[in-house]
Amino acid sequence: MKIYSWNMLYRNRELDRAFEFIQHADFDIFCLQEVPETFLARLQMLPYHITFCTDVERLSRNHIEHIFIVILSKHPIETHGEIPYPDYWSLLPLRTRLFIHLMPYRFFSKIRNRNALFADIRVQGAPNAIRIFNLHLILARPAWRLKEFEMAMTQRDPARPTIVCGDFNTLQALHITPLNWILGGRLCNVAFHNRERTHIERRFVEHKLFNTLAGGITHPISQSQLDHILVSNSFSIKNAVILPDRIGSDHHPIMTEVA
Repeated sequence: MKIYSWNMLYRNRELDRAFEFIQHADFDIFCLQEVPETFLARLQMLPYHITFCTDVERLSRNHIEHIFIVILSKHPIETHGEIPYPDYWSLLPLRTRLFIHLMPYRFFSKIRNRNALFADIRVQGAPNAIRIFNLHLILARPAWRLKEFEMAMTQRDPARPTIVCGDFNTLQALHITPLNWILGGRLCNVAFHNRERTHIERRFVEHKLFNTLAGGITHPISQSQLDHILVSNSFSIKNAVILPDRIGSDHHPIMTEVA
């Protein structure tokens, strides 16, 4: 099986090229985050099984922008479900609200209705359906990101093969972790810049999930591994790559091949 994951960026200006990339990719499973509403309609025309839900709603004074999280599959989808995330707006400190208010809308805005997605995929010849998770964790306090990851894992059956894809927003480079404090975290989240990576990698091990791209940089600005494909121990990893062309996004697409 070949699994792709990509945060395609909701304001991506190369949508035709992005569509061509997805259409011609050799994949079994393709997880997408930050899918614009108009692009979702194009994905629904492809000859694949598809399930989706709201990734986030971005709010401006006069407009609500609906952005989606999507799982495409070349194998039948037996069941699917959403995992609603908490609304943190009332918990954000004044500095964070002011920062969001002053920043251009295309970069930061008030948000609501955030969700994760899972689907059970039936692969021919496999004794059990594979549960696929597609996550887009909050860009705010590291503790909230870890909480959201654990919320998703409550929907996991450890006895079932599992693949967890998505943008985890794990900031691990010294130049980018001040954003943790600006967006509501503590100063220790800045000073101990690699602590979040250490904590979440520990949780991967405890859940018996393997980070197939550990040590890779999937987001050039943050110089961090934001994007992940985790697989349970029932899989053997044949290949794992970060694709060089970002195709209009700030994230690289990633791919893992398993058997």
